[in-house]
Amino acid sequence: MPNASAMQEQLHLNGSAANGVSSSNGVSSNGNGYLSSSATQNGLNGHHMNGNGALMPMKCTCKSASSVGSSDSNNNKGHEKCTFHHDLELDHKPLTREDLLPFMSKSYRMLLSSLGEDPDRQGLLKTPERAAKAMLFFTKGYDQSLEEALNGAVFDEDHDEMVLVKDIEMFSMCEHHLVPFYGKVSIGYIPCKKILGLSKLARIVEIFSRRLQVQERLTKQIAVAVTQAVQPAGVAVIIEGVHMCMVMRGVQKINSKTVTSTMLGVFRDDPKTREEFLTLCNNK
Repeated sequence: MPNASAMQEQLHLNGSAANGVSSSNGVSSNGNGYLSSSATQNGLNGHHMNGNGALMPMKCTCKSASSVGSSDSNNNKGHEKCTFHHDLELDHKPLTREDLLPFMSKSYRMLLSSLGEDPDRQGLLKTPERAAKAMLFFTKGYDQSLEEALNGAVFDEDHDEMVLVKDIEMFSMCEHHLVPFYGKVSIGYIPCKKILGLSKLARIVEIFSRRLQVQERLTKQIAVAVTQAVQPAGVAVIIEGVHMCMVMRGVQKINSKTVTSTMLGVFRDDPKTREEFLTLCNNK
């Protein structure tokens, strides 16, 4: 999960460093680089900033820590009263992304102020929290794994002809400008004794599109995930996307579309198989 790096970036933006300087956002550190009480009250407890300003987990000070196996993430024995129970070095779970809402809300509030707006006026009073929640939703794919999405929906089936699901709606966020891009995804694969529940193809799209992305990488990640799921003879993915960074800013070409493809296995090696896939995708 990207929360530590995201917080590190915000801490740099807020002028926080491990030198005892307080930020305008109420996040500060003492001379040892540890977050002050104002930061821990905002859900950042258990972490400190190193000399480079990066947010890092503190070491557990629990006396019984050495007697507890660090390889068992479900073993909480001996840490019931540990202040830094979520220490990553102990293989405990880190802060959830929802725990970052107060910090993210403060960051959005600072952004509004930087734009010359009054974050206390009626229309913007709850905007920082709304924006923070929206950003967590837009990037919820960071919290999802392929195994969870498949949920065991891989079935033995003696079928060796192409399976195609096309026009899967996709929404993502451009990692360069933090504005949306959206479009449709078509996925084809040729099974090797195993097939995937059809809805799981759409769920795979959701996992990787709900992140900060570029369309080229998204296309490849979807193809690789299908390959990992059912080890088919080949996988083909085509995405047609509209990028708001080209529509509402920059060159402002409202009718432009970006098409990317990834061909693996027989789709790359056999022109006839690739042609069949492209023909089926173009059929309305």
